[in-house]
Amino acid sequence: MKKYVLAINPGSTSTKVALFKEEEAVMKNTIDHSTKELEKYNNIAEQYELRKNNILQWMTANGVKKEELKAVVGRGGLLRPMPGGTYKVTPPMEKDLKIGYQGEHASNLGGLIAKAIGEEEGVPSFIVDPVAVDEFTEEARISGIPQIQRRSLGHALNIKAVGHRVANELGKTFQEVNLVVAHLGGGISVAPVKKGRILDYNNANEMGPFSPERTGGLPVGDLAKLCFSGEYDLKTLKTKLRGKGGISAYLGTNDAREVEAKIKEGDQKAKLIYDAMGYQIAKEIAAMATVLEGKIDAVVVTGGIAHSDYLMNLIKEHVAFLGEFFVHPGEDEMQALNEGALRVLMEEEEAKIYEEEVNVND
Repeated sequence: MKKYVLAINPGSTSTKVALFKEEEAVMKNTIDHSTKELEKYNNIAEQYELRKNNILQWMTANGVKKEELKAVVGRGGLLRPMPGGTYKVTPPMEKDLKIGYQGEHASNLGGLIAKAIGEEEGVPSFIVDPVAVDEFTEEARISGIPQIQRRSLGHALNIKAVGHRVANELGKTFQEVNLVVAHLGGGISVAPVKKGRILDYNNANEMGPFSPERTGGLPVGDLAKLCFSGEYDLKTLKTKLRGKGGISAYLGTNDAREVEAKIKEGDQKAKLIYDAMGYQIAKEIAAMATVLEGKIDAVVVTGGIAHSDYLMNLIKEHVAFLGEFFVHPGEDEMQALNEGALRVLMEEEEAKIYEEEVNVND
């Protein structure tokens, strides 16, 4: 009996897998890949057979037969800029995943493995809201200098997944609501979502609020001076901006829980920096509300840091005037992948076809 959706999420040194029976995760695992194991391969694409076989071995070891699968869904990779949604894995998509159209990344393997396993059993294979999702308005791409274009890079999978959930809580479909969604993790993405489309983002690596380990947007004049100070090479400065910036630069930790513990102990510097991050997040939420002309159904906060009641209360105080305020803590990518597949299997929406949404001939 076909009853399971298999979700696959390849990362740099591991592959997350989960089996879902409708909305319930009945089995999850993280398959680790040692450095020694991976260094045999020249690139990520060559790891395809290893990772696929590891998944099939995991299923066999847990008594799950391939014949019990009704669909397979993989994390989407660095494809061509494309609208969001659940996509069938088709030959043109496979080609772009294999070559790494926008770059080499472990997530490129998600769709390829899903297709291979699904094809063996004659069941559909999908990807959902990949990193390459680009629904920007043309105005949103303009940076202020012709040599640089603002790019659509953010936490699309989780932002859209919580958008569907909140719309459901409001008694509407995702395509009927306007939301401002803030994803708070190691990086912070804030997006205006209009009737299912992400119209803009701050690129979490380069813009917007500072985060536990990233600087966010900086005063450009002072940044230019830093670049030519002679103190940093490009690699060191990039690490300072992404990885060792933000809270980490001020307080020596990227763990929000440690910061809150310091605040409870009366550490005023920790309170100032943490409050400043919340202040910047609230400013970005309000700024993105202008993209929707203030016509929003709700503000939604998600991601790991959304577990912080302290920060959620601070942000809510600043943005409550915009509308209802929802908190959906954490980031469950596996659940988001399954939900995307289920929406198609339950005929709540149609699966998109990659080559119908993008030009695959250039």
